[in-house]
Amino acid sequence: MIRSELKNLVAFIQQTYQTNEFIPLHEPRFSEREKELLTDCIDSTFVSSVGKYVDQFEQKLAEYTGAKYAIATVNGTSALHIALLLAGVERDTEVITQALSFIATCNAISYCGAEPVFVDVDKQTLGLSPDSLQTFLTEYAEIRDGQCFNKRTNKRISACVPMHTFGHPCEIDKIKTICEQWCIPLVEDAAESLGSYYKKEHTGTFGLVGAISFNGNKIITAGGGGAILTNDKELAKKAKHITTTAKVPHKWEFNHDQIGYNYRMPNLNAALLCAQLEKLELFLVNKRETAESYQAWCKDHNIDFITEPLNTVSNYWLNAILLANKNEQQMFLEYANEQGVMTRPVWTLLNQLPMFEHCFAMPQTNAQWLAERLVNIPSSVRL
Repeated sequence: MIRSELKNLVAFIQQTYQTNEFIPLHEPRFSEREKELLTDCIDSTFVSSVGKYVDQFEQKLAEYTGAKYAIATVNGTSALHIALLLAGVERDTEVITQALSFIATCNAISYCGAEPVFVDVDKQTLGLSPDSLQTFLTEYAEIRDGQCFNKRTNKRISACVPMHTFGHPCEIDKIKTICEQWCIPLVEDAAESLGSYYKKEHTGTFGLVGAISFNGNKIITAGGGGAILTNDKELAKKAKHITTTAKVPHKWEFNHDQIGYNYRMPNLNAALLCAQLEKLELFLVNKRETAESYQAWCKDHNIDFITEPLNTVSNYWLNAILLANKNEQQMFLEYANEQGVMTRPVWTLLNQLPMFEHCFAMPQTNAQWLAERLVNIPSSVRL
């Protein structure tokens, strides 16, 4: 039987969002400004991947995150795919990542023909564990001619991809130091962490490249959309080139100098995102207020609420609680959703999915513990 505190939490969520109707997990917020810029974009007739809003958005995003360059793409998965290619991920190599992540992380690795290797996460950050990473490398890796290889499989370890789960930054500086020691390019999956900072630096800017998502459930959105962040001028230039079908610039001829991808963000999406970006700081303040309200209520009612890790500022994209065990998790999920309050567990661990269950995984002690207890609760910006 579900305990009374959890029933009361559902009522508190309904009170927080001031409705007894269905409450989604995270829905977008649009205003007249989005309509204004969309209308201007439509009137210009430049609605595809060429247009002023694409350039404006890239510039504004770079300025906001502190990255030197931002390259807009059609979605976060395509951004991560290109980021991996830029980092040198090739077919029949290995990429270290975490099993506690959305499927897009491993999909992007697979698009490169590479195979994921799973290390554990930390309970405090929900992100890739530096200790698990170091343990794996010490036991299985070696340096050959300035590159890292897996002694067990004899495959090159071509990248490491930590993910900032639910917007909470992982210990990215420790991960970066380990990657540098082992000659492994660092690629950040910052899909969920726009507006999040680790030691006053924006997520996605610590590695060689980073990737952000603007999917419909993200903190700002254009229905889709993504971006690559980098401080490397040549990588930025290459990213823009290969996401635009690798077309050689010319007034009328269509020449392409390598395999490219039709991954550039359309101007329509960029127009929406320019308007959304103007409100990002207001969204962040609103979401932090919601998180602090949840935290205070949960503390008073003996429920564990996940807070931002030490040395970070989280965007609190998705709020989460930890329950006693798998049974309580399932009972709460059923009860809350029956009451019209959308809740969900964390993703099925990627190493347990049929297409990745053959991949090597370090002991997933923390990831499994979290998977059996964690529940996301409604986190939209409150009107």
